[in-house]
Amino acid sequence: MEEDRLAPMVGIVGCLGVITALLYPYLTADGAVGAYYSFGAVNPLVAGVLALVAIIVLAAGREGRTDPSLAAGAGLVLGVFMLVLTVAWAMTAPLDALLITPYHRWSVVAPAAIVVGGSLWYARVLRIF
Repeated sequence: MEEDRLAPMVGIVGCLGVITALLYPYLTADGAVGAYYSFGAVNPLVAGVLALVAIIVLAAGREGRTDPSLAAGAGLVLGVFMLVLTVAWAMTAPLDALLITPYHRWSVVAPAAIVVGGSLWYARVLRIF
């Protein structure tokens, strides 16, 4: 597989990871998941919306439906915002808000970092910087 198609796919997989990690408490935890997500500096569900947009942007760049340079840049910006939002939430959310593993917060941050890495790789392959 060519790097200019593989790099955005890594970003798309990271976006799907963010969405999956955000859905996990809704499927497994008993309790007020909305309250769990509302604690902290920001609501991480915003990162989920950004992940949905980033999937569309990166897929459009990968398939040539939009300018790949624009898609790489937009994917990078969306990925950085996702990473900042999830890190801010993970560092400020209390652990006792919901009976769930304490590592869940970091399982939301990790795929957001993958989105940034995939978008950086995509931009590098396109020789943007």
